Amino acid sequence: MIFKRDPLDRVEELVPKVYAYVAYRIGAGPDAEDVTSECFERALRYRKTYDPKRGEPIGWLIGIARRLIADLPRVEWPDADVDEWGAESDFSESALRSLAVREAVAQLSAREQELVALRYGADLTARQIGRALELSTHSVEVALGRVESRLRTALERRLPVS
Repeated sequence: MIFKRDPLDRVEELVPKVYAYVAYRIGAGPDAEDVTSECFERALRYRKTYDPKRGEPIGWLIGIARRLIADLPRVEWPDADVDEWGAESDFSESALRSLAVREAVAQLSAREQELVALRYGADLTARQIGRALELSTHSVEVALGRVESRLRTALERRLPVS
């Protein structure tokens, strides 16, 4: 008899990571909560298919969440234009940074946005991302380095130096 590790035995640690990834991809709120719930519902339904040899439970769950997000209808977000909202002095520095980051990430390709969401939304390591996307750890590290460099350059142009 083969014993498999239960992928949901530490669910209290997994739910916040899955939610963070989903919220990073589609925005925080009820929709992200629904996708996260659906992810764990599917995980419960198909938990016997989890194979620990293929990766950690978080990678398996993120894979489920990615498929759920891919099935969502596409919604176009309006471009964030600070001038449209009022003078910069009307906003806190934090709000300006948030808008700048959102705008910079929106300029990335879909693949690059996915890497950012997996790294910073789900807090996955390069190795975990590599397993989820079927890439080598080195490829993920190189791609993340390039993305981070592009974001840094975009943010330096957009944000005032403090």
